[in-house]
Amino acid sequence: MDKSDAMNANVAATAAGAPMRRGDAAYRAYTEVLRRELVPAMGCTEPIAVAYAAALARDLAGGPPDRVLVEASASIIKNVKSVVVPHTGGLKGLEAAAAVGVLAGDASRELDLLADAGADTGTAVRDWLARSQVEVAALESGEVFDLRVTAWRGASTGRVRLTGGHTRVVSRERDGRPAGPGDGPPQEAAAGDGSRDWMTVPGIWEYVEALDVADVRDILARQIRCNLAIAEEGLRGDWGAGIGKVVLAAGRDGVRTRAKAWPAAASDARMGGCEMPVVINSGSGNQGLAVSLPVLAYARELGSGEDDLCRALALANLVAIHQKDGIGCLSAFCGATTAAAGAGAGVAYLLTRDYHTVVHALVNALAILPGMACDGAKASCAAKIAEAVDAALLGVDMILAGKQFLGGDGLVTKGVEATIRNIARLGHDGMRETNGEIIRIMLRNPSPTP
Repeated sequence: MDKSDAMNANVAATAAGAPMRRGDAAYRAYTEVLRRELVPAMGCTEPIAVAYAAALARDLAGGPPDRVLVEASASIIKNVKSVVVPHTGGLKGLEAAAAVGVLAGDASRELDLLADAGADTGTAVRDWLARSQVEVAALESGEVFDLRVTAWRGASTGRVRLTGGHTRVVSRERDGRPAGPGDGPPQEAAAGDGSRDWMTVPGIWEYVEALDVADVRDILARQIRCNLAIAEEGLRGDWGAGIGKVVLAAGRDGVRTRAKAWPAAASDARMGGCEMPVVINSGSGNQGLAVSLPVLAYARELGSGEDDLCRALALANLVAIHQKDGIGCLSAFCGATTAAAGAGAGVAYLLTRDYHTVVHALVNALAILPGMACDGAKASCAAKIAEAVDAALLGVDMILAGKQFLGGDGLVTKGVEATIRNIARLGHDGMRETNGEIIRIMLRNPSPTP
């Protein structure tokens, strides 16, 4: 579908006051965004992107390689350094991610490529690392997300490069020669590329009001099923820093506590290497958890029907994606902030079905906790999710009490789109040097051991 057609249909419908209809280009465009973005992934998506590229390079080389070179941009290195990679027996880092990719990755499943890895994969990974060579180097291309993996198997080589997104293959080589085209447009918009600049909060609202739930039921049902399952595992098992359990124990038993504890517990498990998939948002599993589980908690508390839950989840996911598009897939801006703000919009929808309440809840949330720093994927992400959800729910509480932040209050500007642009500018431009300093600090620190 042509982007300009979707944008023009969206703008024309909004300007004329005509309701969006199911067959409209804009309706189809929003549905396609949900279908492309809400996909399953096992493990933190940066190490899994490394595993994916390594599996592709292995296939090009003709089988499990003897030697692998992983070249990655600094932001990828930051997000891989301290998080456990699934099916590695508790290992962290680029080497482990590459090893599990070449040994157990099914590249046809993209970010869910480890879904069929066997119980003995961790032992195989350790054995392979003991006898094979994995080199790691910085890739200084100017791209925030840039990854190149080269695999050598005897005299054969395979090389794959991903740029601009976790599964966006821009080149494939076999024995130094091109081995097929790239995968076309990125699956996540790179910051500032305008690939989804037709999205707006008013347009999202019109889409949700026009939504035939049958068009997205399968996508959202998978998000509910996968994300709730790993939240339950996080509360049941001994994962990470146990933030979800801490939140439950410290809070009163109520929906607000559950709305924070569920995504935190899911992140505990995910950051600890849990071998269960999550459905992501904006290329991030933690963002997928933060945007969906609070909405589910409130829907259950309110006794909401399937249609209302699906509409609230569609709204929350699209609002989160819209915010993140301007920031980019990797930044020093913690994505839990925008994801939780999206969840707050979804909760406000369940409570009121009122557009202005949803908008002001979103703006309030963005005013409360802008710029929480991302210092890589690791156990403390769960705590950041809990805090971001708390800020989003406070934004909801405020507008329900008739209170709101106004244009001129810090980053808040009159109009929800203008405020979102300010947040994007902060995350993409203002925090660029912050990201560099975080990476320099992190690379001087040893990784924690399991």
